Amino acid sequence: MKRGALVVLLLLLCAAITILPLMTLQDSEFGGADGEAEEVIAEINPDYTPWAENVLKPPGGETESLIFCLQAALGGGVTGACLGYLFARSKYRKEV
Repeated sequence: MKRGALVVLLLLLCAAITILPLMTLQDSEFGGADGEAEEVIAEINPDYTPWAENVLKPPGGETESLIFCLQAALGGGVTGACLGYLFARSKYRKEV
């Protein structure tokens, strides 16, 4: 299989993994771990009061999702840059 065909196949697989759950799970709410943890803590100890609060309170759920996506993109970019640097360095050492 050619490299270009493999890339297209992997992109289609990524799209399917993303789209299929959204299409099959109608009227579902994808909550985060923070909300689940808060519910469990309230069940275990109803008198619990948090000892820390958010430094920045986003105006809506979309803003929180945007910040999370930016964080993931930044982490992916830094990881990719570091791996690219290491790969290029090892390739350069082999040539010299």
